[in-house]
Amino acid sequence: MTPADSLRLILLSSLWGMSFIFMRVAVPEFGPVPLILVRMGIGALLLIPLLLSLRYLKLVWEYKGSLLLLGLVNHVLPFVLLAIATIRLEAGFTSLINATTPIFTALIGALFFTTPVQRQQYLGLALAFIGVYVLSANRLDFALGGDGWFILAVLGATLCYGVASNYSKTYLAHLPVRVLAAGSTAMSALLLLIPGLWLWPAEPISGLAWANGLGLAIFSTTLAFLLYFGLISSAGATATSTVTFLVPVSALLWGFLLLDERLSLQIMVGMAITLVGTAVATGMIRLRRRAVV
Repeated sequence: MTPADSLRLILLSSLWGMSFIFMRVAVPEFGPVPLILVRMGIGALLLIPLLLSLRYLKLVWEYKGSLLLLGLVNHVLPFVLLAIATIRLEAGFTSLINATTPIFTALIGALFFTTPVQRQQYLGLALAFIGVYVLSANRLDFALGGDGWFILAVLGATLCYGVASNYSKTYLAHLPVRVLAAGSTAMSALLLLIPGLWLWPAEPISGLAWANGLGLAIFSTTLAFLLYFGLISSAGATATSTVTFLVPVSALLWGFLLLDERLSLQIMVGMAITLVGTAVATGMIRLRRRAVV
């Protein structure tokens, strides 16, 4: 990875870390579905110019059903679930649970897409789930007013990402990245248009909430997507996947600086266990067997 790619990776992690801050501030006024309509609608308007070529438009039309499904599973459902979660959960905490996405990607791949799971990955999966338990053990309250359902919403989002990742890798990997990014974003905006307008808040939305909603759409969606797919092209998918470990750190830092969220020992320990488990499961950390003499 070149120095320029490293800088882009840090910028990408910062933008995606900020998405949890943007949602945390904006969702109380917008509501989850209207906020994600703003996110995907503006994102689609900014990304659609990438498709202004007969070749790309033909591909979008040919794969419209697949792109619609990808938009539903990779954008609409997980983004709405994360927005719901940030109504109650801190931005940094939400990002840490969301960091288990590679775990669900591996599980879904093994169960439904015949992707083999290596022996060391089982250890990584176990460690990551232990980390999530350490993070949330004292907050798994499913009574009215508890955090349990909101934590499940984050895990539901990571499950959606796992399905979408395996689906796109298996069935859509041959498509140009701009078709995947702009096409799925546009389809997401179409899916959200009617429910987003139906649920649009009756009360006026403040300038602060609008600023965060626009920041979510412009910086954490459009610019982040361009950086992400550009990194895959220049640095490769494996190097780009390290952003998984940087986003929670970024979100925790932004949450501490901007929202006065606390960094407890429980969060730090849970983060360490979760990220180490994820690193083992994804092969970022490889365990070597001792040679038998």
